[in-house]
Amino acid sequence: MDNRKKKILQAIVEEYINTAEPVSSGSLVNKYGLDLSSATIRNEMSDLEKVGYIEKTHTSSGRVPSTRGYRLYVDELLNDKNISLAEIKYIQSKLNAKVNEIEDLTKVATSTISEVTHYTTLAVGPKTKKQNIEEIKFVLLGSRMLMAVILTDTGIIKETIIKFNQDITNKQVDTLNFIFNNKLKGQPLDSIDKPLEQYIFSHMNYSLEVLKPIMDQLNKAINEEEKIYLEGANKAFDLPEFKSLEVARNFINLIDKKEIVADLLNTGFANDINVYIGSESDNAELKDFSIVTFKHRYKNKDLGTIGIIGPKRMDYSKVISVMKYISKKLNGE
Repeated sequence: MDNRKKKILQAIVEEYINTAEPVSSGSLVNKYGLDLSSATIRNEMSDLEKVGYIEKTHTSSGRVPSTRGYRLYVDELLNDKNISLAEIKYIQSKLNAKVNEIEDLTKVATSTISEVTHYTTLAVGPKTKKQNIEEIKFVLLGSRMLMAVILTDTGIIKETIIKFNQDITNKQVDTLNFIFNNKLKGQPLDSIDKPLEQYIFSHMNYSLEVLKPIMDQLNKAINEEEKIYLEGANKAFDLPEFKSLEVARNFINLIDKKEIVADLLNTGFANDINVYIGSESDNAELKDFSIVTFKHRYKNKDLGTIGIIGPKRMDYSKVISVMKYISKKLNGE
């Protein structure tokens, strides 16, 4: 595609993002510095339509970008520095707020992105089994009840309560703390498995009545569903696309199906901004939407993924600019 066609496609995409109205050649003549006649733009638009970068709507003589057109725009044409000084200051003030836990930082980042971009934002924590154990702490809550706290190297904390059918002593708790930390510190979470149970049983003479509840509850804690944070879901319904009942219904279904959201957010490469547009996904419910994600890292620790879901007519320039800036700030750049 030559540069003139690219400039016209860029103008069509940005005009449609701004107005949500199909774009005519006349609307482009004076607004985007193309210095071309309406007839020339019309001819170029015809060529762009023939090769599938724009398409005609049923209700207007204007054109709208196709999935292919959006893809070229995202990959080659958008300005990824579309962020104002006021937005930068607002983001800095939000991210500089004191947080007590890593999960709090994820919530702050998710809500900040939603507030600045005005789109629905989601976040999912890192894959549990990819995290390493920093410390396991057992605390006696009663003669037959323990609390286990697992701290991972990413700062994620998992807690679970363990109940027993027999009394547990403080000395047993001290021994459990020593054994588990001695064997598991620095190991992946899925090291809490059958061989560990067999090791403790054979070396420490602990009864299975004590060990089995511990192993069962620890495994339940590390295999629980990933936390998904959601901000700004109501913002979607202010957009003209959501006047369609089908689009609104598909959107509600998507954010309600946590496994679909988690799969989407966990797709992609470790350090990249990833953009998934409409029918590029195999999931039919995503045909009207785009997903933009980035890997959420804090001081080089993997905290999961943050993503935006919105219509294909998303302001990709704004979204990607904000994500890149926040990603750098979180990682101390």
